[in-house]
Order: sequence, then structure tokens, then C-alpha cells
Amino acid sequence: MATYVNLYKFTEQGLQTVKETTKRYEAAKKAAAQAGVTLKDAYWLLGKYDLVVISEAPDEIAATAFQLSIAKLGNIRGETLRAFPPAEMDKVLAKVS
Repeated sequence: MATYVNLYKFTEQGLQTVKETTKRYEAAKKAAAQAGVTLKDAYWLLGKYDLVVISEAPDEIAATAFQLSIAKLGNIRGETLRAFPPAEMDKVLAKVS
């Protein structure tokens, strides 16, 4: 499974219903599971972003489809970063010439 770091900002719509944000996360976890994606952890932030979610997906197609499904709801806009744990990074580095 590939690991992703998802950075989110609330939209105006998301801010108007911000008190529901943790409930939306729980609903997203269930939707993610149905899409084959696992939401591993979430943290609400101070600063440039409002929320970070660590997720795992079997491939980029599943990850992207899920992210688009979440964005379509209109509460958050995000940026997704592919993350490499040490074992995967070692495989990457083995191919560096």
C-alpha cells in the first residue's frame, strides 16, 4: 500500500459547519474503507493548513478517486503528497545512479 500525506484547508462552506469536522472525518473513514483506502490518522492544525490526514491506498487511482470524492463535497480543498517510509525509500535509493 502506498502512503499519502493529505493537507487540507477549509472552504467557506466547511468553515460554516466547522463544528461537524470530526464527524465528517469519521464519515470519510467509512467512505475510504469502501473505496479501498485507509485513513490512518488525522490532526487539525494551526497555520497554513487546517487538517492533515495520513492515508494508505493500493494505488494512485484509488487515492485520487477518493480525494476527488471528498473534494466534491465542498468542505475542504487539499494537496496530496506521496510519502515513502524508510523501506520504500531504500528501494528508491537503490535505483539512484
